[in-house]
Amino acid sequence: MQALLNVTGMVLKTEPAGEYDRRVEILTVSNGRISAFAKGARRQTNHLMAATDLFVFGDFKLYPGRSSYSMTDASVKNYFSELRNDYEAALYGMYFLEAAAFCTRENSDSKEVLALLYQALRALTHEAYEHRLVKAVFELKLVMLEGVFNRGAYGEGCDKALLYALDYLLATPPEKVFSFTLKEEALKELQKAARSEMKKMSGGHEFNSLALIAEM
Repeated sequence: MQALLNVTGMVLKTEPAGEYDRRVEILTVSNGRISAFAKGARRQTNHLMAATDLFVFGDFKLYPGRSSYSMTDASVKNYFSELRNDYEAALYGMYFLEAAAFCTRENSDSKEVLALLYQALRALTHEAYEHRLVKAVFELKLVMLEGVFNRGAYGEGCDKALLYALDYLLATPPEKVFSFTLKEEALKELQKAARSEMKKMSGGHEFNSLALIAEM
């Protein structure tokens, strides 16, 4: 009999399974993106109901199965409940979840991506951080973590504030990247670079949440 697996992570996706169960995808520190079934989690009285919502960050106890895991318990550290009361912030947050899921896989070291995702969601809950800036920073740092960012493509003729921001993001760990502001012109340049880099990295993949953000 295999031992329980204790993981720290965030719920990226949740969907109904059967009559009362839920299937969730969790981005974990050491096991990458994994799937788990939470039996009875759609019942109002089930102890796993709140722990299997989107954005939930915490410690999860999982029993390994043939093709997925079964969740037996969870200890929530952050529900990010603020996002449930802010439609715009929630859409940005869902996009971040989609992008993180796209870039990760099972049995990979996802510590840095998870740290970036966590801090990006925290930034969305604070009025001091403009959502457009949070999105651009998240995208660029994600591309950098994936190892496909080409700094050499940004040189002579580029906005100096953009170059400073790119160098800062390259040198700064995910936990601290959301700590600067830009003037409107520089922010637009950063957004442009972020869109271009994400498009190249994703191969043109369409993220559902981006369409909703564009409609706002």
